[in-house]
Amino acid sequence: MNEKDPALWAVVMTWLAAHQPQLFAAGLSIGIAVLRVVYGGGTRRQMFLEGALCGLITLALVPLLEWMGLPQGMATFAGGAVGFMGVEKLRGYSDLFLSRKAQG
Repeated sequence: MNEKDPALWAVVMTWLAAHQPQLFAAGLSIGIAVLRVVYGGGTRRQMFLEGALCGLITLALVPLLEWMGLPQGMATFAGGAVGFMGVEKLRGYSDLFLSRKAQG
């Protein structure tokens, strides 16, 4: 990476500014998930995996919020909710939702 090229840093900063809501929501989700695992007495492996999975789920949810016509500010709420609920609870909700859709 060439640190002498000011155009590179301009591109990086423009990209960060354009994706700030998604990155903040994912970071919030990761932080809350890690703290939840620490509070529950989990291991470092659980902290890393739970944080990574919650962050990725949040990144996947942000386009859904846009598709539903919700403002980008809702991404922060979604990230906090995903981090607070955790992967297991979200999987339970998705299994319940998909089983209802499959039945009728």
